[in-house]
Amino acid sequence: MPQISFKSLMSTSTPTYSEEIAKPFRQELTAVGFTELLTPADVDHALNRQDDKIVLLVLNSVCGCAAGRARPGVILSMLNNIIPDEFTTLFAGMEKEAVNHFREKYLPGITPSSPNIALFKNGKVEHIIQRYQVEGKSAGEIAAELVDVYNKICTKKNSPELMNTIKNYAAEKFQMNIQSVNI
Repeated sequence: MPQISFKSLMSTSTPTYSEEIAKPFRQELTAVGFTELLTPADVDHALNRQDDKIVLLVLNSVCGCAAGRARPGVILSMLNNIIPDEFTTLFAGMEKEAVNHFREKYLPGITPSSPNIALFKNGKVEHIIQRYQVEGKSAGEIAAELVDVYNKICTKKNSPELMNTIKNYAAEKFQMNIQSVNI
């Protein structure tokens, strides 16, 4: 059984969890097209741009609210006709240097939390859903909030291919009849 070591909890660079623990949680997002940001340079490459593209970043976590609300909510939001230009993710407790860099540079003054879901444009936060907001909502409510934001700030049209990927994934992973979901 995977263990969490005391040393990893006290370290600022050693992953808190084994990759065996984190892998299935990573795959929930990468399976639907999210790009993992593993280093501070990856974070800067994704967010520190001046091209007016909207980048969604999920600060992923092993916690229950990430599993039951945040990741499913984000995945459901990807069924909207208008979506962010890019989908990215960091994993709290794993790539600690990248996460610390992200929090310090792109979320200054915002209390660190994970999970969180943030939309960026030109390196600036356009919208953020923090852990305390995730905890108080269902996956459907998170999806609806994100869809509302997408419709206001995004311009990229979703593709039929991505929609089919999301529908098939949600049906298999979450045992959802996606036809009955109304976001």
